[in-house]
Amino acid sequence: MAEIDTLTRPWLGDYETESGFDLLVTSRGSLRRRWQPLLTALERLDPDTLAQRVEEIQRLLHENGVTYGRSADDPESLRQWRLDPLPLVITPTEWQGLEGALLQRMRLLDALLADIYGPRRMLEEGVLPADALFANPGFLLACDRLYGKRGPALSLLAVDLSRDSEGRWCVLADHLQTPTGMGFALENRIAMARAFPGVYRNAPLRRLAGFLERQHHALGALSPLTLDQPRIALLAPGSAHASHFEHAYLANYLNLALVEGSDLVVRDARVWMRTLGGLEPVDVLLKQIGDAWSDPLELEADSLIGVPGLLAAIRGGGVGVANPPGVGVLENPLIAAYLPRLCERLLGEPLAMAGPESHWCGETAGLAWALADFERLRFQRVDAGHAISEPKTLSPAARAALREALVANPERYVASRPLEGATAPFMTHVGGSLTPATFNLRCFVQARYDDHRHPAGFEAMPGGVAWQGLPGAEMATSQCVKDVWVSATSPQPHVSRLRRASQPFVVTRDGADLPSRVAESLFWLGRYGERLDGHARLLREAIYRLMEQDQESLADPALDDLLRLLGLERGLVDPVQSRFQHDREQLLSLFKESHPEALPNLLARLVANGRAVRDHLGDDAWRVFNQLHQEGVRLPQAGIHEGRRAVEALITQSAAFFGFCNETMPHHYGWRFLDIGRFIERAMLTLRLLRVALIEAPQAAPEADGAPLAGDGLWEVVLATTDNASAYRRRYRSELYPAAILDLLLFDEGNPRSIGYMFKRLERQIAHLPQPQDTPYRSDEARLLIRARAALHLADLDALAESALLPQARQALSTLLDALAEPLAALSQAIEHSHFSHAEAPRQLIPMQAP
Repeated sequence: MAEIDTLTRPWLGDYETESGFDLLVTSRGSLRRRWQPLLTALERLDPDTLAQRVEEIQRLLHENGVTYGRSADDPESLRQWRLDPLPLVITPTEWQGLEGALLQRMRLLDALLADIYGPRRMLEEGVLPADALFANPGFLLACDRLYGKRGPALSLLAVDLSRDSEGRWCVLADHLQTPTGMGFALENRIAMARAFPGVYRNAPLRRLAGFLERQHHALGALSPLTLDQPRIALLAPGSAHASHFEHAYLANYLNLALVEGSDLVVRDARVWMRTLGGLEPVDVLLKQIGDAWSDPLELEADSLIGVPGLLAAIRGGGVGVANPPGVGVLENPLIAAYLPRLCERLLGEPLAMAGPESHWCGETAGLAWALADFERLRFQRVDAGHAISEPKTLSPAARAALREALVANPERYVASRPLEGATAPFMTHVGGSLTPATFNLRCFVQARYDDHRHPAGFEAMPGGVAWQGLPGAEMATSQCVKDVWVSATSPQPHVSRLRRASQPFVVTRDGADLPSRVAESLFWLGRYGERLDGHARLLREAIYRLMEQDQESLADPALDDLLRLLGLERGLVDPVQSRFQHDREQLLSLFKESHPEALPNLLARLVANGRAVRDHLGDDAWRVFNQLHQEGVRLPQAGIHEGRRAVEALITQSAAFFGFCNETMPHHYGWRFLDIGRFIERAMLTLRLLRVALIEAPQAAPEADGAPLAGDGLWEVVLATTDNASAYRRRYRSELYPAAILDLLLFDEGNPRSIGYMFKRLERQIAHLPQPQDTPYRSDEARLLIRARAALHLADLDALAESALLPQARQALSTLLDALAEPLAALSQAIEHSHFSHAEAPRQLIPMQAP
């Protein structure tokens, strides 16, 4: 043992633990052998290399958008996620016992769930108190007789564990309504493998991919109707949820459709998904929303994330659900208090892994136990939320009130003894020494099915996700997580996330199964992306002109028009301020969230739509998207010089993101809606620029020879903002001609920034969208584009070119721009009505007969 201590002495430093059990060192201060290979491998890395590897972990997590927090829109909380380079190591022998206890718990909860919503023998025999169970808000009477028809009632289980001061594993909580965390466990493992390839490659670890690959097979086995190629969807609450990253990640990894409640409808006891091609059947749902919110028709009527009629579809055998509504009854603290008795009664064996000692206070013995040690215990109500009250943390008045409530209504409370947790080693900082800290571990169990879709027991994921914190602390509150390495006795083969199919498959490529909501989000992702790019370009030009003016009297006159284009009004300048200071503050306001058209607000809308379609974006595009998001997080702190660099970065990253989308997304319906949104917004901005520059802005006086008008800064702004300055100089050198500008930005169909090109591209994209099959007429969108293109093609360029000189020509140009802008504005509404409307035609439910 002395040799091991010598090898790892730099890591241990002043490692001291005050708990009764530590995972790294024994009570005698010697290192546990399980850590020797890992610490030795890390010790071979010099401090600089180790620091680079740790930074690589964080970079990978950042680029992949791995986030978890109380609010998905709170970047401060999301940045706290840190992956410890030292994983939590579990030996094969230790895992064997832990795995057995987890499988027993799954069997127990499965049998209990089937009994609670079935014969209720445990209530009739007095093992469970009926009154307390029925007061449990997780018990849903609408789910009665919903389980046990075929196969196990439970498909997935997540269990939170920790070790007590004597080293025994204890259960802290069961998660059945939304058993999240598998995606984080897998992403942590991938990040560790890429940052420490040598360490990972040489460590004999149990792999995680096989568990998830079998999960897809198990989900398919739940299909009550379709035997071959069932359609499976992950039902999520939406992109604003804190676990949205994992929902999108798992849906992508498991090849599931990511849907929300508004994407689904129940018809004839079956669940259907609203798509661009019509209603498509859904055979299995992986539910990731709370039970009470899953069906507003029979449960919470005000739910906006559920599927009306879902319970009826389950009863009718039209859809399989993992886990079905009603499983939340098992998450109540009352169940945890009775699990030892229930295990003896239902399984005929002792509970292998219990939680902290707990008692229901509705029993005389339980109340006496709770009152005898009142100030050292914690209390939870069985008829309300699962919030924990600890008398030692309360004020004297609150403590007395809790005691009075306990004595008055003891049947409402479960008392438990707080767990004195063991400690595990955590790295305090990059390359630093290790420090002991309490931890939590989440493990996962799932049902298994054979190749004939017959139940084949349960299995546990050989790993999980661990996080620093007191026993029972939520993952969202932790600042540090760990990968969990379950050692194997021999090297483990790599398991591919994609396996060769053994059955025939119908190849499709039109994308008609795209949910309408996803198509709408992609459309607005394109619009907000182009709007952000346009505002950033205008703001860049305004900052350039502000920084280049040397004197108050020589201020660039184009700056006034730029401020107006950006939604800013100069108004009256404060006499105390200089004009420069006033304009500077106006421009800086666009970096703050207080302005409605500020960059952070535009970016927030872009991010919201991007998160909603995470599973439809390529990995490279998503990495750039996250860089774009993080760049926006720093915007409110930007000064004028930092702001200039920030808008440059936004323009570059926005172009990179949409470039990746163009190169990696299949050019089917989803990509077409993204493209349509972009070019509608780009065309609207270009028309606005031309109107301000050539009609609304004061025009410079013509030169004596009547030749080109030089020195009009706003015309230069138009060329720079549309990224056509280089193309114009290459064609016409340095002189500004109205005819040349109009030709380049209105009529040149070979220029991607011209209105002619945009209309042609929009017409081509819209022609490939799904159209009704029973009409010979063109769609509203097609007719609007024909009208706009006709107005453009019939315009007289020679007459319009004199718009800078003659009032009648400027009026003609104004009329043309109106004729182009009006159909364009109506085009967006027509697309929304044709493809994104979720309204359905009324259906007659009862036959009407004449008297």
